[in-house]
Amino acid sequence: MVRDRPNQKLDNFFINHKPFHYKKGEVILRAGEPLSSIFYIKKGYARVYSLSKTGEELTLIIFRAGDFFPTMSILVRPLNTYFIEAMTPCELLRASREEFVAFIKNNPEFHLELTKRILTRFGGVLERMEHLVFGNAGAKIASIILICAERFGKKEGSRIIIEVPLTHSDIASLVGLTRETASIEIKKLADEGLVGYRGRQIVIKNLRRLRTRSLLD
Repeated sequence: MVRDRPNQKLDNFFINHKPFHYKKGEVILRAGEPLSSIFYIKKGYARVYSLSKTGEELTLIIFRAGDFFPTMSILVRPLNTYFIEAMTPCELLRASREEFVAFIKNNPEFHLELTKRILTRFGGVLERMEHLVFGNAGAKIASIILICAERFGKKEGSRIIIEVPLTHSDIASLVGLTRETASIEIKKLADEGLVGYRGRQIVIKNLRRLRTRSLLD
């Protein structure tokens, strides 16, 4: 008998839960709210961000279809620390924390999948932190485009299409730059033939050179 894959079991768990729809830019969770539910993205993209006292945003994680959040609700039950916002129109399925914890306990093979997801996100945060501290503006922009390509990229011939729609403001928020600075650095990459756009999607035209541009001095 063929056993269900962990992701298939996750899909089957959430499929019977009530869907919730969010418009682009709508806040799904606010900082300070209690964490009592787990959200599963059926369609769309959402981002986790922090907000400074002066109103500056720093995007920490981008979620896509098949992802669930917030992970902290599974492990502990504090108040939510960050904002979570729909980057595109989203369809989410919501389950209680208790239901999801019972699902994990009844499906021990999902433990590895959960650990892999947490470590992948943590690794991405560490890489971005290194560039935030040590990188110049150009290296920061190149590195975040590469990180997004690894997570959201689709290869088409010699090019990579980043399927999540990212504005210059989105990219700036991911690396702690102003939108103006991000736009200048993206234009430099475009002028050099490293990246381009197809509609609202970033296209990587020269992966090798983009990797070189992302290296820290």
